[in-house]
Amino acid sequence: FDFVFLCATENEMVGKTFKEGTGTELPMTGDKVFVHYVGTLLDGTQFDSSRDRGEKFSFELGKGQVIKAWDIGVATMKIGEICQLICKPEYAYGAAGSPPKIPPNATLVFQVELFEFHGEDITDEEDGGIIRRIITKGEGYTKPNESASVEVWLEGRHEERVFDERELKFELGDGGSLGLPPGVEKALQAMEQGEEALFTIKPKYGFGTAGSDKFNIPPDATLQYKIKLKTFEKAKESWEMNTTEKLEQSAIVKEKGTQYFKEGKYKQAAMQYKRIVSWLEHESSMQPEDEEKAKALRLAAHLNLAMCYLKLQEPGPALENCDKALELDADNEKALFRRGEALVVMKEFDRARADFQHVTQLYPANKAAKSQIALCQKHIKEQHEKDKRLYANMFQKFADRDAKKEAEQEKEQEKKQNGSAMEIDENGAQEQTAA
Repeated sequence: FDFVFLCATENEMVGKTFKEGTGTELPMTGDKVFVHYVGTLLDGTQFDSSRDRGEKFSFELGKGQVIKAWDIGVATMKIGEICQLICKPEYAYGAAGSPPKIPPNATLVFQVELFEFHGEDITDEEDGGIIRRIITKGEGYTKPNESASVEVWLEGRHEERVFDERELKFELGDGGSLGLPPGVEKALQAMEQGEEALFTIKPKYGFGTAGSDKFNIPPDATLQYKIKLKTFEKAKESWEMNTTEKLEQSAIVKEKGTQYFKEGKYKQAAMQYKRIVSWLEHESSMQPEDEEKAKALRLAAHLNLAMCYLKLQEPGPALENCDKALELDADNEKALFRRGEALVVMKEFDRARADFQHVTQLYPANKAAKSQIALCQKHIKEQHEKDKRLYANMFQKFADRDAKKEAEQEKEQEKKQNGSAMEIDENGAQEQTAA
């Protein structure tokens, strides 16, 4: 055999101590696995050992990060299992070897112990919100992009209950209209054609705090989706579209975003508005008429993004989009007002009041801004009172501490004086006796 995988059983490995694993689950392609190993040549010469280093070795299974024998062998192991891998050169380092420790055409022997494994985090923030475990690896290297046309089969589960099982064909970005959570579309953008995978989707990328009445999903639920990407057709990238196409597509997705917003699907709406920004933000060399259209679409996108983020209670991105809108229109009423709202959520009441005051100066009829000024002043006054009490308590603590310290110093001084007086009395008494 070119590659031999010897299981950890006493019958098969007479005279050596091995250990069977526990459970039934095996690591999948893409999983991060954690192992200890000892590597030797056929004559017993040790060339490497993670145990000697005292640190477990980790790698992503099936990604070619280790020798071929490891990708094959470790995929058959259970947690806690100790096994031996005997690897011919073509499954190890081949004709080249790995000088100076591994000679050319070397057969290697590894003792490997598997400690744990977990799926791949596919979120941009790497916050553990979407974990993938690949059942069947896909073909090629390309993946769907935003607006790509995809054909999929999926099965959604919550606590072992299947709540959704369908075959669908749709454009990425429109999944919300089909009752799909944002995490499913994010998952699809990480998949290759023909791939089948399991995804664990945390509430942030699922149905969030609202849950789903349609599927009887409670708030803050973690979901499991099994998805197979049958086929897809990538949408044109920004650099593949001319100005006219970008403007046309921006107008279309703006309407999609507005519809999502009206339905309360703020994350899906934000995805549409982001596409406008990505298409038009760096577009240059336009005709004056097209430039005006692009500016209007960008302004609307940033304003609407700010509103989406306010609804989602994410003041940071809301503030950022208001600033972008004000770069395009320095006196924009909505941008100033929404920035003020974002600052209120962030408890920056002085800055918020300044924005609302700017609104009332430019647009005196804006009653909402006047109400917000009064609200900010109330918060600022409350903060001042709170600070005043805090500082008063602080100063009182300082005064009490100083008084206590002064009293201790006086007591110490008095003690020293009493000690000196006693010493004088004793000396005096001694002198008198001697006389």
